[in-house]
Amino acid sequence: MSTPLHIGFIPLVDAAALIVAVDKGFATAEGLDVTLVREVSWSNVRDKLNIGLFDAAHLLAPVAIASSLGLGHVKVPIVAPFNLGLNGNAITVSPALHAAILSEVEGDPFDPMATAQALSRVVAARRRSGAEPLTFGMTFPFSTHNYQLRFWMAAGGVDPDEDVRLVVLPPPYMVDSLANGHVDAFCVGAPWNSVAVDLGVGHILHFVSEILARAAEKVLAIRQNWSEKNPQTVAALIRATHRAAEFIADPQNRAEAAHILAQPERIGVDADVIQRTLSGRLKILPDGTVRESERYWLVGTEGAARPEPVQAAWLYAQMVRWGQAAFSPDALRTAMAMFRPDLYDAAIGRPAQPASVFGDVGAFAGPAFDAGDIAGYLAAFKIGYRKS
Repeated sequence: MSTPLHIGFIPLVDAAALIVAVDKGFATAEGLDVTLVREVSWSNVRDKLNIGLFDAAHLLAPVAIASSLGLGHVKVPIVAPFNLGLNGNAITVSPALHAAILSEVEGDPFDPMATAQALSRVVAARRRSGAEPLTFGMTFPFSTHNYQLRFWMAAGGVDPDEDVRLVVLPPPYMVDSLANGHVDAFCVGAPWNSVAVDLGVGHILHFVSEILARAAEKVLAIRQNWSEKNPQTVAALIRATHRAAEFIADPQNRAEAAHILAQPERIGVDADVIQRTLSGRLKILPDGTVRESERYWLVGTEGAARPEPVQAAWLYAQMVRWGQAAFSPDALRTAMAMFRPDLYDAAIGRPAQPASVFGDVGAFAGPAFDAGDIAGYLAAFKIGYRKS
C-alpha cells in the first residue's frame, strides 16, 4: 500500500527534483503516492507545512532556518535532509538601469564588484538629482535572494537599508512588476529571469554563481516531529528525489525533464526556456546575447544534493548581519542542525561523510567564511553588522 503525501512547491525550476520524482514515477517506485500542490507565495508554503497541510515542501533554505528559530513567525522546527539545488538565482535589471550601470562600470561588466561599485555611483547620482530610490524585488525577507542582493550591493558601497528600496514579490509576479515599472530590478530563480529577457523587459546582470560560488538555495523541508515519526517515509522521499536529481543532471535527459517541468500544472512556461536553465546557457539580453556557466545551477552533481551545515551557518550569519536576528551560539547550532546530511547519507546508502570536500560559499568579496567566528566574519564588513 502506498503512503500518501502532500508536498507544496512554487513554480520554479529548482523544484525540478521533486516534480520529476513524482512525474517520472520515482516516488511511486519507493511506495509513495505524492500529490504536488502548486503555490504562489513562500508564506503560503511555510504556513501550510507548519500546520500540517503539507507533509513536506520545496522551501527557501532561510525560511526553514527562520521557522526553526521562530524568527518572524511561529517557531516550528524543520529539518532539511535534501538540498534541491545550489545557486540558480540571477539579478535582472530594467533596460534603463542596465544602461545606467554599464555607463558607470570601470572594468569587466561581468565582475560583480565592478557592477556593485557602478550601482553605487548610479545611486549617488540619483540622490543628487532628487530622483526616487531604486526599487529591487526579492521573494521574501528570509530568502537567499534578499541576502544575495544585499551582499552584492553592499560590497560596492550601497547600503540596502538606506540607499535603495527592497520589496517582497512572489516569483511569478516579478516580470510584470518589472514591465510595469514597479521595480527597477529583481533577484529571483529560474525561469523568471529568462522570461523577462524574452519579453524584452529585463537584462540579466549577474548569475548568483558569480557572487557566491556555492550557495544553498531550496531544500526539501519537513517538520522535525513528523520526520521523527516517519523515518522510513522520509528515507523513501530522499531516495526518490535523489534519483530524480541524477536524472536531471544527465544532459541526455534535459529535453524530457524540461517537457515535464513545462506542464501548466507544474511551472507552466515554454520548455525551451527551462531547457536553457538546465544547461546553464541563458540569453541575458533581448538581442540574443548568451552567457553560459556550468555553475549557474547545480543539481545532482558536485555533491549539490547533500545538505551542508556550513551553508546554514552562512545564511544565519546574513540574518545577523541585516538585523533579523541577534547572534547567539545556541541559535547558530540550531540553524546548522537543521541541515541533516546524516539522513541523506543513510537514505542513499552511503556511510556517514565528513564535511563537504567542495568547500563553503566562495563569496566574491569579504573574508573567507568561518562558521566558528561569526562575529569576526561580520565585523569585516563596513555595511550592515556594525549598526545592528
